[in-house]
Amino acid sequence: MFCIHFTPRDLMQTRIVTAPDPLWEITLSAHLLGRRNEDPLLLGWHRAAQQSLRAGTALRGSAELFLGVNWSHGDFPDFLTPGPRGGGIDDGLDAIGGTCPSQLRRDVAHVAAGRATALPAAAQDLGAGRAAALHELTSGIRQYYEAVVRPQWHWVAASFAADHAARCRAVAAGGLAALLNSLHPSLSFEDGVLRIANYPRDRHLHLGGRGLVLVPSFFKRSTRPITMIDDALPPVLVYQVDRGAGLLAVRHQEALSALVGRTRAAILELCAEGGSTSSIAARLHQSPSTASEHLAVLRQAGLVYSERRRNSVEHRLAPLGMALLEGRPGQAEQ
Repeated sequence: MFCIHFTPRDLMQTRIVTAPDPLWEITLSAHLLGRRNEDPLLLGWHRAAQQSLRAGTALRGSAELFLGVNWSHGDFPDFLTPGPRGGGIDDGLDAIGGTCPSQLRRDVAHVAAGRATALPAAAQDLGAGRAAALHELTSGIRQYYEAVVRPQWHWVAASFAADHAARCRAVAAGGLAALLNSLHPSLSFEDGVLRIANYPRDRHLHLGGRGLVLVPSFFKRSTRPITMIDDALPPVLVYQVDRGAGLLAVRHQEALSALVGRTRAAILELCAEGGSTSSIAARLHQSPSTASEHLAVLRQAGLVYSERRRNSVEHRLAPLGMALLEGRPGQAEQ
């Protein structure tokens, strides 16, 4: 059993990341591809990705070092997932490229010790911290991401958003204990200890005031949540999201885009959070005048409303807009 021990300060510091982490998705997707497919929803992706990674392909050659050290049947290097950083793929690859030589050496040795077969020859150079090997690793990860993970990112993001909403409801209904207990059937939280059943060995992680970062993952297998090998690293717990909920959201987004257009559908999504004209324009990479024109159309249709807040205008969803966004049938006013 794996026991994670919380102090009162840890309970206050525990949080869920606010966006999918590209490096966790990249790393865990390779684990799925190293096994038989277990999820019918991923069957098409699994077949296509394995085909693109077959021996002799350019992608296989460029990603060979990444796939070689990222073992799908045991421990994998912590340096592949250097903590949730809130950035995109570029920030993540920069973090991997800046891994200190001692961690590279330690992680590569740990992975090699747990395998029956030898690591790729380039892994020795990686463990020695050689710049050429690090460049080969990060370049291969980027090419793998572009070919295998990025095409699914809209589904990843939709599943993440659906999970985030579900966890917020769990907190609202029963607090942090309800949130932790909702993550996976193998988890139970009681008296300040989060217990993970069916762990391959007895392990205790004392958070010591650092808190725990919860990382939802689209490509995580349905098995128990996982964490870092090194207890000294910032503590994380990675669990699988509901891919089906994300797929429903994607299909609804596609239908909404067909109805009102992709830009206005995106604006409706942003108005669910609330935002000024300039902030909405910035997130859509459009000019404020263009965003203002779209907002005017949505406002005239009764889908959003606007109110002045000091020096800006705040836009939010009207009840009709909320019903449209959530896919609920509208009701006539009484």
